[in-house]
Amino acid sequence: MFNFKIYDWKKYQFSLLLVVVILCACSVYFVKCALLGEDYADSYYHKQVIGMIVSFVMMLALSLIDYHAICQIAAVYYLFGVLMAAATKFSPLGTDQDTNSFRWLKFGSVTFQPSEVCKVILVISLAAYFNRRSEKTDKFSTLFCSGLIAAAPTFFILVQSDLSSSLVMIFIFMIMVLAAGISYKILVPIIVVTVPAAIAAVWYVLHFDGILNTYQKGRILGWLHPGEYEDSIMWQQNHSVTAIASGQIYGKAILGEGARNYRGPVDVTESDFIFSVIGEEVGFVGSCIIIGLLLYLIIKCLLTAKYAKDYLGALIAAGISAMFMFQVFANIGVATSLLPNTGLPLPFLSYGLSSTVGSMAAIGIIINIGLQSRVTKEAKV
Repeated sequence: MFNFKIYDWKKYQFSLLLVVVILCACSVYFVKCALLGEDYADSYYHKQVIGMIVSFVMMLALSLIDYHAICQIAAVYYLFGVLMAAATKFSPLGTDQDTNSFRWLKFGSVTFQPSEVCKVILVISLAAYFNRRSEKTDKFSTLFCSGLIAAAPTFFILVQSDLSSSLVMIFIFMIMVLAAGISYKILVPIIVVTVPAAIAAVWYVLHFDGILNTYQKGRILGWLHPGEYEDSIMWQQNHSVTAIASGQIYGKAILGEGARNYRGPVDVTESDFIFSVIGEEVGFVGSCIIIGLLLYLIIKCLLTAKYAKDYLGALIAAGISAMFMFQVFANIGVATSLLPNTGLPLPFLSYGLSSTVGSMAAIGIIINIGLQSRVTKEAKV
């Protein structure tokens, strides 16, 4: 497990660590700003700081564990992840946190959202499966079984109901299928059939009840017809956009106007709408820097996939990059009203232990893959 002899310590990605530290420091500041004036501010702030520190130590430990050893017991992780996802809805440990969505497990005073960890577990499970079937990527059975692997945790997350996280799982699956090299002779016919079916399904759920919850359908309709829902469904997103715009070029933090004048009506600014706080506090320039740091993180994951030592490492890195790509795009897209309202956190920046643990674990594995990457001049980029 800790086979240090196989590591090239010159390839330890300290730049990736530095970016994570910077993002975590920014998170602590923005969460504090988001909770300004709230009675529970100190409690949330201290939890965020402690969670960041503990998760960072866990990330360092994972960076030293051979990812091959992790994948050898992928079935154990997979079963654990599926059971956790199912327990949120079908066990006494599940709680809805007064949101009508059973997304959390409650252990005493601590709540945990399994979907954030299930994303990483799915990446590891699919990578381990495709690695064992690397000589049979031209078989339909390989694609079918991988679909079953992805379907179980995705289903239990969907019924919580957590449509946004289930979409992340589906995106991870799609990217890893492509990265695994599944034959286009299999994929093309499936795409030809599923794309029209997906369009028809979207039309159906928007015109008939019974599939999506009322609030989920309302969010999509509000996004499609913002003028009709500006005082109801689109209230939160409209005020988020106003808050971001109020930061102007340099933000209120630098100009000494830190009062939350515009983001006050925005709910969960410390989590799902943390970007509204970022926009108001540090403005356009600061927001671009934050996006640049997240982009750098994703690019490093993609480069790790490109220069991975083997097929297994490349698949894991590709899956993790897909996870970060979707969540960053979706979170910022929602805060800027480019996408319908969803409940996805912004990696390393949103408040929440579950999201922090999942993101840190993913980066720890990425660093370990990089420690064993192929020796090339380009790999030093």
